[in-house]
Amino acid sequence: MRAGNGTGPVSSGKQDSLFDKAIQCIKSFEGWHTSRNHPYIGWGHKKLPGEKFTADLTESQADSLLRSDLKKRCVTFRRFNKDSLLLAVLSYQVGEYRLLGSGKIPKSNLIKKLERGDRDIYKEYVSYRKYEGKVVRSIERRRKCEFALLYIP
Repeated sequence: MRAGNGTGPVSSGKQDSLFDKAIQCIKSFEGWHTSRNHPYIGWGHKKLPGEKFTADLTESQADSLLRSDLKKRCVTFRRFNKDSLLLAVLSYQVGEYRLLGSGKIPKSNLIKKLERGDRDIYKEYVSYRKYEGKVVRSIERRRKCEFALLYIP
């Protein structure tokens, strides 16, 4: 099955690992990217310079690519322990630099709070729901779904 309808994670009905649930959640909200979504392919993989992937990926190839991308992001956020997967999923859409800071972009309040040991992060997490300064309901639904699915108290 390709992407869901954006209302929540696609479930296989079996007991999935948290990582697998994160993958299904991303697929559900990200949708399938075709050549018209260039440079994004599959379930939101951004083609990097030198990559030879084309938009006619199989679902299996796109799944492998998504898993690889998410694992790399989990490594980036591993110092946040049980929050690493949650941050990796968020960064898949907004970019690691928006959370960690880079050049002129300051470190996010979400990361600052976690670095202080404060895990009361719902408000900061869901704040990543805007596009061009305006709240987008579908992005807000995505953030709430991700948080409910992946936040470990």
